[in-house]
Amino acid sequence: MDFHVSLAGRGDLSARIYRQLRDAVLDGRLRAGERLPPTRELARRLAVSRNTVAVAYDRLTADGFLDGRVGAGTYVCAELPAPQPRAAPSKKGPQPKAVWRALPPPAAAPGPDPVFDFRVGIPDAALFPLETWRRLLARELRDTAGFAHYAEPGGHPGLRAAIARHAGISRSVRAGADDVLVTQGAQQALDLLCRVLLEPGDRVAVEEPGYRMARLLFASHGAEVIGVPVDDEGLDVAALPPRVKLVYVTPSHQFPLGTPMSLARRTALLAWAGRTGAVVVEDDYDSEFRFSDRPLEPLQSLDRDGRVAYVGSFSKTLLPMLRLGFLIAPASLRDALRHARQLSGWHGDLPAQAALARFVDEGLFARHLRRATKVYAERHERITTTLAQVFPGRLHPVPSAAGLHLCALAADGTDLDPVVARAAAAGVAVQTLSDLCGGFPRPGLVLGYGSIASDSIGAGLAALDAAWGPV
Repeated sequence: MDFHVSLAGRGDLSARIYRQLRDAVLDGRLRAGERLPPTRELARRLAVSRNTVAVAYDRLTADGFLDGRVGAGTYVCAELPAPQPRAAPSKKGPQPKAVWRALPPPAAAPGPDPVFDFRVGIPDAALFPLETWRRLLARELRDTAGFAHYAEPGGHPGLRAAIARHAGISRSVRAGADDVLVTQGAQQALDLLCRVLLEPGDRVAVEEPGYRMARLLFASHGAEVIGVPVDDEGLDVAALPPRVKLVYVTPSHQFPLGTPMSLARRTALLAWAGRTGAVVVEDDYDSEFRFSDRPLEPLQSLDRDGRVAYVGSFSKTLLPMLRLGFLIAPASLRDALRHARQLSGWHGDLPAQAALARFVDEGLFARHLRRATKVYAERHERITTTLAQVFPGRLHPVPSAAGLHLCALAADGTDLDPVVARAAAAGVAVQTLSDLCGGFPRPGLVLGYGSIASDSIGAGLAALDAAWGPV
Protein backbone atom coordinates (compact mmCIF):
# COMPACT_ATOMS: atom_id res chain seq x y z
CA MET A 1 0.00 0.00 0.00
CA ASP A 2 1.15 3.56 -0.74
CA PHE A 3 0.84 4.93 2.80
CA HIS A 4 1.48 8.66 3.25
CA VAL A 5 3.85 9.72 6.05
CA SER A 6 4.69 13.37 6.62
CA LEU A 7 8.20 14.24 7.82
CA ALA A 8 7.59 17.98 8.04
CA GLY A 9 8.75 19.67 11.24
CA ARG A 10 11.48 18.98 13.74
CA GLY A 11 12.30 16.02 15.91
CA ASP A 12 13.31 12.41 15.63
CA LEU A 13 12.30 10.95 12.24
CA SER A 14 11.70 7.46 13.60
CA ALA A 15 9.39 8.86 16.27
CA ARG A 16 7.34 10.75 13.67
CA ILE A 17 6.99 7.65 11.52
CA TYR A 18 6.01 5.64 14.61
CA ARG A 19 3.31 8.11 15.70
CA GLN A 20 1.69 8.39 12.28
CA LEU A 21 1.55 4.63 11.74
CA ARG A 22 0.25 4.10 15.27
CA ASP A 23 -2.49 6.71 14.78
CA ALA A 24 -3.49 5.12 11.47
CA VAL A 25 -3.89 1.75 13.20
CA LEU A 26 -5.85 3.21 16.12
CA ASP A 27 -8.36 5.12 13.99
CA GLY A 28 -8.88 2.27 11.54
CA ARG A 29 -7.17 3.65 8.44
CA LEU A 30 -4.78 0.70 8.67
CA ARG A 31 -6.87 -2.39 9.30
CA ALA A 32 -6.01 -5.61 11.06
CA GLY A 33 -4.04 -7.99 8.81
CA GLU A 34 -3.06 -5.29 6.32
CA ARG A 35 0.49 -5.51 4.97
CA LEU A 36 2.86 -2.57 5.33
CA PRO A 37 5.52 -1.71 2.75
CA PRO A 38 8.96 -3.23 3.38
CA THR A 39 11.36 -1.01 5.33
CA ARG A 40 13.60 -0.58 2.30
CA GLU A 41 10.71 0.57 0.08
CA LEU A 42 9.27 2.99 2.64
CA ALA A 43 12.74 4.39 3.36
CA ARG A 44 13.27 5.02 -0.36
CA ARG A 45 9.93 6.83 -0.69
CA LEU A 46 10.61 8.96 2.38
CA ALA A 47 14.25 9.60 1.42
CA VAL A 48 15.51 8.44 4.84
CA SER A 49 17.78 5.63 5.90
CA ARG A 50 16.39 2.14 6.12
CA ASN A 51 17.43 1.99 9.78
CA THR A 52 15.17 4.99 10.55
CA VAL A 53 12.13 3.09 9.28
CA ALA A 54 13.26 -0.17 10.89
CA VAL A 55 13.44 1.49 14.32
CA ALA A 56 9.85 2.72 13.95
CA TYR A 57 8.65 -0.73 12.82
CA ASP A 58 10.47 -2.44 15.71
CA ARG A 59 8.87 -0.09 18.22
CA LEU A 60 5.39 -0.66 16.75
CA THR A 61 5.98 -4.41 16.86
CA ALA A 62 7.10 -4.25 20.49
CA ASP A 63 3.98 -2.24 21.38
CA GLY A 64 1.71 -4.82 19.76
CA PHE A 65 0.61 -2.83 16.73
CA LEU A 66 2.58 -4.72 14.06
CA ASP A 67 3.48 -8.33 13.48
CA GLY A 68 6.72 -9.16 11.65
CA ARG A 69 6.66 -12.47 9.78
CA VAL A 70 9.98 -13.86 8.63
CA GLY A 71 10.05 -14.08 4.85
CA ALA A 72 6.50 -12.72 4.54
CA GLY A 73 6.67 -9.06 5.57
CA THR A 74 5.20 -6.81 8.24
CA TYR A 75 1.46 -6.75 8.98
CA VAL A 76 -0.93 -4.92 11.24
CA CYS A 77 -1.70 -7.20 14.18
CA ALA A 78 -4.93 -9.16 13.96
CA GLU A 79 -5.65 -8.57 17.66
CA LEU A 80 -6.24 -4.85 18.00
CA PRO A 81 -8.45 -2.60 20.10
CA ALA A 82 -11.53 -1.18 18.41
CA PRO A 83 -10.76 1.90 16.29
CA GLN A 84 -11.03 5.13 18.24
CA PRO A 85 -13.82 7.42 17.02
CA ARG A 86 -12.62 10.52 15.26
CA ALA A 87 -13.35 13.89 16.74
CA ALA A 88 -16.48 15.59 15.44
CA PRO A 89 -15.67 17.87 12.49
CA SER A 90 -15.43 21.55 13.25
CA LYS A 91 -18.43 23.75 12.43
CA LYS A 92 -16.15 26.74 11.90
CA GLY A 93 -15.32 26.01 8.25
CA PRO A 94 -16.96 27.53 5.17
CA GLN A 95 -20.77 27.54 5.31
CA PRO A 96 -23.21 26.69 2.50
CA LYS A 97 -25.87 29.09 1.30
CA ALA A 98 -28.91 29.45 3.56
CA VAL A 99 -31.11 27.39 1.24
CA TRP A 100 -28.87 24.34 1.75
CA ARG A 101 -28.77 24.77 5.51
CA ALA A 102 -32.58 24.74 5.55
CA LEU A 103 -32.86 21.35 3.82
CA PRO A 104 -33.27 18.16 5.89
CA PRO A 105 -30.24 15.85 6.23
CA PRO A 106 -29.68 13.46 3.29
CA ALA A 107 -31.20 10.03 3.69
CA ALA A 108 -28.97 7.47 5.37
CA ALA A 109 -27.84 4.35 3.55
CA PRO A 110 -30.54 1.65 3.73
CA GLY A 111 -30.07 -1.06 6.31
CA PRO A 112 -30.86 -4.77 5.96
CA ASP A 113 -33.95 -5.63 3.95
CA PRO A 114 -37.04 -6.02 6.16
CA VAL A 115 -38.99 -9.27 6.30
CA PHE A 116 -41.98 -7.63 4.62
CA ASP A 117 -40.91 -4.77 2.38
CA PHE A 118 -43.69 -2.35 1.45
CA ARG A 119 -41.32 0.56 0.79
CA VAL A 120 -42.13 2.77 -2.18
CA GLY A 121 -40.25 3.04 -5.46
CA ILE A 122 -38.25 -0.19 -5.30
CA PRO A 123 -38.62 -2.53 -8.29
CA ASP A 124 -38.17 -6.29 -8.05
CA ALA A 125 -34.51 -6.89 -8.89
CA ALA A 126 -35.25 -10.58 -9.50
CA LEU A 127 -37.31 -9.63 -12.56
CA PHE A 128 -34.40 -7.81 -14.20
CA PRO A 129 -32.71 -9.97 -16.91
CA LEU A 130 -29.26 -9.61 -15.40
CA GLU A 131 -27.51 -12.18 -17.59
CA THR A 132 -28.78 -10.50 -20.73
CA TRP A 133 -27.67 -7.13 -19.42
CA ARG A 134 -24.20 -8.48 -18.61
CA ARG A 135 -23.88 -9.80 -22.15
CA LEU A 136 -24.89 -6.49 -23.70
CA LEU A 137 -22.66 -4.45 -21.40
CA ALA A 138 -19.68 -6.76 -21.96
CA ARG A 139 -20.14 -6.38 -25.71
CA GLU A 140 -19.98 -2.60 -25.40
CA LEU A 141 -16.98 -2.64 -23.06
CA ARG A 142 -14.98 -4.64 -25.60
CA ASP A 143 -15.17 -1.66 -27.95
CA THR A 144 -12.70 0.44 -25.97
CA ALA A 145 -11.90 2.65 -28.97
CA GLY A 146 -15.50 3.81 -29.09
CA PHE A 147 -15.34 5.22 -25.55
CA ALA A 148 -11.85 6.69 -25.53
CA HIS A 149 -13.03 10.29 -25.95
CA TYR A 150 -15.56 12.69 -24.49
CA ALA A 151 -18.88 12.44 -26.26
CA GLU A 152 -21.75 14.76 -27.12
CA PRO A 153 -23.49 15.90 -23.89
CA GLY A 154 -26.89 14.79 -25.14
CA GLY A 155 -25.91 11.17 -24.53
CA HIS A 156 -25.33 8.11 -26.68
CA PRO A 157 -26.92 8.72 -30.13
CA GLY A 158 -28.28 5.19 -30.35
CA LEU A 159 -29.99 5.47 -26.98
CA ARG A 160 -31.49 8.86 -27.82
CA ALA A 161 -32.98 7.37 -30.98
CA ALA A 162 -34.21 4.26 -29.14
CA ILE A 163 -35.87 6.39 -26.45
CA ALA A 164 -37.58 8.57 -29.05
CA ARG A 165 -38.96 5.49 -30.83
CA HIS A 166 -40.07 3.76 -27.63
CA ALA A 167 -41.73 6.87 -26.19
CA GLY A 168 -43.40 7.55 -29.52
CA ILE A 169 -44.83 4.04 -29.84
CA SER A 170 -45.74 3.35 -26.20
CA ARG A 171 -46.78 6.84 -25.06
CA SER A 172 -47.47 8.83 -28.28
CA VAL A 173 -44.70 11.27 -27.37
CA ARG A 174 -43.75 13.45 -30.34
CA ALA A 175 -39.94 13.53 -30.46
CA GLY A 176 -36.94 12.64 -32.56
CA ALA A 177 -33.49 11.63 -31.40
CA ASP A 178 -32.29 15.25 -31.34
CA ASP A 179 -35.06 16.14 -28.88
CA VAL A 180 -33.87 13.57 -26.31
CA LEU A 181 -31.33 14.36 -23.62
CA VAL A 182 -30.04 11.33 -21.69
CA THR A 183 -29.77 11.96 -17.95
CA GLN A 184 -28.81 10.14 -14.77
CA GLY A 185 -32.41 9.63 -13.72
CA ALA A 186 -35.41 11.94 -13.48
CA GLN A 187 -33.87 13.97 -10.67
CA GLN A 188 -31.01 15.16 -12.87
CA ALA A 189 -33.49 16.06 -15.60
CA LEU A 190 -35.32 18.29 -13.12
CA ASP A 191 -32.04 19.82 -11.98
CA LEU A 192 -31.09 20.70 -15.57
CA LEU A 193 -34.47 22.36 -16.14
CA CYS A 194 -33.97 24.40 -12.97
CA ARG A 195 -30.56 25.51 -14.16
CA VAL A 196 -31.81 26.85 -17.47
CA LEU A 197 -35.22 28.20 -16.42
CA LEU A 198 -35.25 29.45 -12.82
CA GLU A 199 -33.92 32.53 -11.12
CA PRO A 200 -33.86 32.76 -7.31
CA GLY A 201 -37.29 33.79 -6.12
CA ASP A 202 -39.19 32.39 -9.12
CA ARG A 203 -42.40 30.62 -8.26
CA VAL A 204 -42.72 26.87 -8.81
CA ALA A 205 -46.04 25.07 -8.33
CA VAL A 206 -46.03 21.43 -7.22
CA GLU A 207 -48.72 18.89 -6.46
CA GLU A 208 -49.81 18.59 -2.84
CA PRO A 209 -49.36 15.88 -1.79
CA GLY A 210 -46.50 15.35 -4.17
CA TYR A 211 -42.98 14.15 -4.77
CA ARG A 212 -40.86 15.51 -1.93
CA MET A 213 -37.50 15.19 -3.69
CA ALA A 214 -38.70 17.41 -6.55
CA ARG A 215 -39.94 20.02 -4.07
CA LEU A 216 -36.57 20.01 -2.26
CA LEU A 217 -34.71 20.30 -5.55
CA PHE A 218 -36.70 23.35 -6.64
CA ALA A 219 -36.13 24.93 -3.23
CA SER A 220 -32.39 24.27 -3.48
CA HIS A 221 -32.34 26.48 -6.60
CA GLY A 222 -33.86 29.33 -4.61
CA ALA A 223 -37.39 28.94 -5.97
CA GLU A 224 -40.51 29.82 -4.00
CA VAL A 225 -42.25 26.43 -3.97
CA ILE A 226 -46.06 26.51 -3.68
CA GLY A 227 -48.23 23.44 -3.15
CA VAL A 228 -51.39 23.11 -5.23
CA PRO A 229 -54.07 20.66 -4.06
CA VAL A 230 -54.78 17.41 -5.88
CA ASP A 231 -58.19 15.75 -6.05
CA ASP A 232 -59.54 12.67 -7.83
CA GLU A 233 -58.98 14.37 -11.22
CA GLY A 234 -55.43 15.45 -10.51
CA LEU A 235 -53.96 18.93 -10.00
CA ASP A 236 -56.60 21.60 -9.38
CA VAL A 237 -55.69 23.98 -12.20
CA ALA A 238 -58.06 26.65 -10.89
CA ALA A 239 -55.97 26.79 -7.68
CA LEU A 240 -52.70 27.66 -9.44
CA PRO A 241 -51.35 30.94 -8.03
CA PRO A 242 -50.27 33.89 -10.18
CA ARG A 243 -46.72 34.48 -11.46
CA VAL A 244 -45.78 30.79 -11.60
CA LYS A 245 -42.74 30.14 -13.79
CA LEU A 246 -42.87 26.32 -13.71
CA VAL A 247 -45.39 23.69 -12.61
CA TYR A 248 -44.38 20.10 -11.85
CA VAL A 249 -46.95 17.32 -12.26
CA THR A 250 -47.12 13.51 -12.35
CA PRO A 251 -50.26 13.13 -14.49
CA SER A 252 -50.05 9.46 -15.50
CA HIS A 253 -49.81 8.06 -11.96
CA GLN A 254 -49.92 10.85 -9.42
CA PHE A 255 -47.32 10.47 -6.70
CA PRO A 256 -48.23 9.36 -4.11
CA LEU A 257 -52.04 9.03 -4.47
CA GLY A 258 -51.88 7.08 -7.74
CA THR A 259 -54.79 8.73 -9.54
CA PRO A 260 -54.34 9.85 -13.17
CA MET A 261 -55.04 13.42 -14.27
CA SER A 262 -58.31 13.63 -16.22
CA LEU A 263 -58.32 14.76 -19.83
CA ALA A 264 -60.28 17.86 -18.86
CA ARG A 265 -57.60 18.83 -16.33
CA ARG A 266 -54.83 18.13 -18.82
CA THR A 267 -56.48 20.39 -21.36
CA ALA A 268 -57.04 23.08 -18.74
CA LEU A 269 -53.43 22.91 -17.56
CA LEU A 270 -52.09 23.32 -21.10
CA ALA A 271 -54.43 26.25 -21.73
CA TRP A 272 -53.23 27.85 -18.49
CA ALA A 273 -49.58 27.38 -19.53
CA GLY A 274 -50.31 28.92 -22.92
CA ARG A 275 -51.88 31.99 -21.28
CA THR A 276 -49.22 32.50 -18.61
CA GLY A 277 -46.09 31.39 -20.50
CA ALA A 278 -45.19 28.91 -17.73
CA VAL A 279 -43.37 25.64 -18.37
CA VAL A 280 -45.12 22.39 -17.45
CA VAL A 281 -42.78 19.61 -16.34
CA GLU A 282 -44.47 16.26 -16.94
CA ASP A 283 -42.87 13.48 -14.91
CA ASP A 284 -44.33 10.33 -16.46
CA TYR A 285 -43.93 8.51 -13.15
CA ASP A 286 -44.61 4.75 -13.28
CA SER A 287 -46.46 5.08 -16.59
CA GLU A 288 -44.92 1.89 -18.01
CA PHE A 289 -46.70 -0.42 -15.54
CA ARG A 290 -50.39 -0.08 -16.41
CA PHE A 291 -52.80 -2.84 -15.45
CA SER A 292 -56.19 -2.01 -16.92
CA ASP A 293 -57.25 1.41 -18.17
CA ARG A 294 -56.06 2.64 -21.53
CA PRO A 295 -53.42 5.29 -20.79
CA LEU A 296 -54.44 8.90 -21.30
CA GLU A 297 -52.52 11.04 -23.75
CA PRO A 298 -49.40 12.57 -22.20
CA LEU A 299 -49.41 16.32 -21.81
CA GLN A 300 -46.44 16.39 -24.18
CA SER A 301 -48.42 14.89 -27.06
CA LEU A 302 -51.35 17.26 -26.43
CA ASP A 303 -49.13 20.34 -26.22
CA ARG A 304 -49.28 22.63 -29.24
CA ASP A 305 -47.50 25.65 -27.76
CA GLY A 306 -44.14 24.11 -26.80
CA ARG A 307 -44.74 24.49 -23.05
CA VAL A 308 -44.16 20.88 -21.85
CA ALA A 309 -40.89 19.24 -20.77
CA TYR A 310 -41.31 15.46 -20.56
CA VAL A 311 -39.22 13.56 -17.98
CA GLY A 312 -38.77 9.78 -17.81
CA SER A 313 -36.60 7.31 -15.94
CA PHE A 314 -35.49 3.70 -16.13
CA SER A 315 -35.02 3.46 -12.36
CA LYS A 316 -38.34 1.67 -11.80
CA THR A 317 -38.55 -0.25 -15.08
CA LEU A 318 -34.98 -1.60 -14.79
CA LEU A 319 -32.88 -0.92 -11.69
CA PRO A 320 -32.25 2.27 -9.67
CA MET A 321 -28.50 1.61 -9.62
CA LEU A 322 -28.26 2.12 -13.41
CA ARG A 323 -29.08 5.83 -13.00
CA LEU A 324 -30.49 6.29 -16.48
CA GLY A 325 -33.28 8.62 -17.48
CA PHE A 326 -34.18 11.15 -20.16
CA LEU A 327 -35.62 14.57 -20.83
CA ILE A 328 -37.62 15.62 -23.88
CA ALA A 329 -37.97 19.40 -23.80
CA PRO A 330 -39.23 22.09 -26.18
CA ALA A 331 -36.81 22.86 -28.99
CA SER A 332 -36.28 26.37 -27.62
CA LEU A 333 -34.54 24.86 -24.56
CA ARG A 334 -32.45 22.23 -26.35
CA ASP A 335 -29.14 24.08 -26.65
CA ALA A 336 -29.28 25.50 -23.13
CA LEU A 337 -30.03 22.09 -21.65
CA ARG A 338 -27.12 20.49 -23.45
CA HIS A 339 -24.82 23.24 -22.23
CA ALA A 340 -26.08 22.63 -18.69
CA ARG A 341 -25.56 18.87 -19.07
CA GLN A 342 -22.02 19.40 -20.33
CA LEU A 343 -21.09 21.81 -17.54
CA SER A 344 -22.59 19.70 -14.74
CA GLY A 345 -21.69 16.15 -15.77
CA TRP A 346 -21.00 15.91 -19.51
CA HIS A 347 -22.55 12.74 -20.93
CA GLY A 348 -22.75 10.05 -18.24
CA ASP A 349 -21.93 6.35 -18.54
CA LEU A 350 -21.67 5.70 -22.29
CA PRO A 351 -21.19 1.89 -22.20
CA ALA A 352 -24.35 1.52 -20.11
CA GLN A 353 -26.21 3.88 -22.45
CA ALA A 354 -25.07 1.89 -25.48
CA ALA A 355 -26.11 -1.38 -23.81
CA LEU A 356 -29.54 0.06 -23.03
CA ALA A 357 -29.92 1.17 -26.65
CA ARG A 358 -29.44 -2.44 -27.79
CA PHE A 359 -31.74 -3.63 -24.99
CA VAL A 360 -34.50 -1.41 -26.36
CA ASP A 361 -33.81 -1.96 -30.07
CA GLU A 362 -33.71 -5.76 -29.78
CA GLY A 363 -37.14 -5.82 -28.15
CA LEU A 364 -35.77 -6.96 -24.81
CA PHE A 365 -37.03 -3.92 -22.93
CA ALA A 366 -40.59 -4.39 -24.21
CA ARG A 367 -40.43 -8.09 -23.28
CA HIS A 368 -39.20 -7.21 -19.79
CA LEU A 369 -42.00 -4.67 -19.35
CA ARG A 370 -44.66 -7.20 -20.35
CA ARG A 371 -43.33 -9.75 -17.88
CA ALA A 372 -42.90 -7.26 -15.04
CA THR A 373 -46.30 -5.67 -15.61
CA LYS A 374 -47.98 -9.06 -15.31
CA VAL A 375 -46.22 -9.72 -12.00
CA TYR A 376 -46.95 -6.26 -10.57
CA ALA A 377 -50.59 -6.43 -11.68
CA GLU A 378 -51.05 -9.62 -9.69
CA ARG A 379 -49.44 -8.02 -6.62
CA HIS A 380 -51.58 -4.90 -7.03
CA GLU A 381 -54.72 -7.03 -7.11
CA ARG A 382 -53.64 -9.10 -4.12
CA ILE A 383 -52.73 -6.15 -1.95
CA THR A 384 -55.99 -4.34 -2.81
CA THR A 385 -58.08 -7.40 -2.00
CA THR A 386 -56.22 -8.15 1.22
CA LEU A 387 -56.53 -4.56 2.44
CA ALA A 388 -60.32 -4.78 2.02
CA GLN A 389 -60.37 -8.05 4.00
CA VAL A 390 -57.96 -7.16 6.81
CA PHE A 391 -58.53 -3.41 7.28
CA PRO A 392 -62.23 -2.74 6.60
CA GLY A 393 -63.18 0.70 7.86
CA ARG A 394 -59.57 1.54 8.77
CA LEU A 395 -57.78 1.86 5.42
CA HIS A 396 -59.44 2.89 2.17
CA PRO A 397 -57.32 2.26 -0.97
CA VAL A 398 -57.24 5.11 -3.47
CA PRO A 399 -58.25 3.66 -6.87
CA SER A 400 -55.26 3.20 -9.15
CA ALA A 401 -54.40 1.11 -12.17
CA ALA A 402 -50.67 1.55 -12.61
CA GLY A 403 -47.31 1.75 -10.92
CA LEU A 404 -45.46 0.08 -8.09
CA HIS A 405 -47.48 1.35 -5.12
CA LEU A 406 -50.93 2.22 -3.92
CA CYS A 407 -52.11 4.69 -1.32
CA ALA A 408 -54.59 3.78 1.43
CA LEU A 409 -56.22 6.60 3.39
CA ALA A 410 -57.10 6.29 7.08
CA ALA A 411 -59.88 7.94 9.02
CA ASP A 412 -59.30 11.56 9.99
CA GLY A 413 -57.35 11.88 13.22
CA THR A 414 -55.71 8.46 13.00
CA ASP A 415 -52.12 8.63 14.24
CA LEU A 416 -50.19 6.26 12.00
CA ASP A 417 -46.69 7.01 13.29
CA PRO A 418 -46.88 4.54 16.22
CA VAL A 419 -48.37 1.94 13.88
CA VAL A 420 -45.42 2.30 11.50
CA ALA A 421 -42.95 2.15 14.41
CA ARG A 422 -44.48 -1.04 15.83
CA ALA A 423 -44.64 -2.55 12.34
CA ALA A 424 -40.96 -1.79 11.77
CA ALA A 425 -40.09 -3.59 15.02
CA ALA A 426 -42.00 -6.61 13.67
CA GLY A 427 -40.09 -6.57 10.36
CA VAL A 428 -42.68 -4.70 8.29
CA ALA A 429 -41.39 -1.65 6.36
CA VAL A 430 -44.17 0.75 5.40
CA GLN A 431 -44.32 4.53 4.90
CA THR A 432 -46.93 7.13 5.71
CA LEU A 433 -48.16 9.85 3.39
CA SER A 434 -46.55 12.46 5.60
CA ASP A 435 -43.21 10.62 5.52
CA LEU A 436 -43.14 10.82 1.74
CA CYS A 437 -44.55 14.23 1.05
CA GLY A 438 -46.70 15.90 3.69
CA GLY A 439 -49.26 18.52 2.78
CA PHE A 440 -52.38 16.31 2.74
CA PRO A 441 -55.27 16.70 5.19
CA ARG A 442 -55.89 12.97 5.72
CA PRO A 443 -53.47 10.40 7.17
CA GLY A 444 -52.61 7.43 5.02
CA LEU A 445 -50.14 4.69 4.19
CA VAL A 446 -48.33 4.27 0.87
CA LEU A 447 -47.73 0.60 0.19
CA GLY A 448 -45.13 -0.41 -2.36
CA TYR A 449 -45.29 -3.88 -3.88
CA GLY A 450 -42.23 -3.84 -6.10
CA SER A 451 -39.95 -5.70 -3.74
CA ILE A 452 -42.34 -8.00 -1.86
CA ALA A 453 -43.29 -11.37 -3.34
CA SER A 454 -46.97 -12.01 -3.99
CA ASP A 455 -47.14 -14.90 -1.55
CA SER A 456 -45.72 -12.67 1.23
CA ILE A 457 -48.30 -9.90 0.90
CA GLY A 458 -50.92 -11.61 3.05
CA ALA A 459 -48.50 -12.35 5.88
CA GLY A 460 -47.04 -8.86 5.65
CA LEU A 461 -50.43 -7.16 5.95
CA ALA A 462 -51.39 -9.52 8.79
CA ALA A 463 -48.25 -8.40 10.62
CA LEU A 464 -49.21 -4.78 9.95
CA ASP A 465 -52.65 -5.52 11.37
CA ALA A 466 -51.07 -7.00 14.50
CA ALA A 467 -49.00 -3.82 14.88
CA TRP A 468 -52.06 -1.58 14.52
CA GLY A 469 -53.22 -1.75 18.11
CA PRO A 470 -54.94 1.22 19.75
CA VAL A 471 -54.27 4.50 17.94
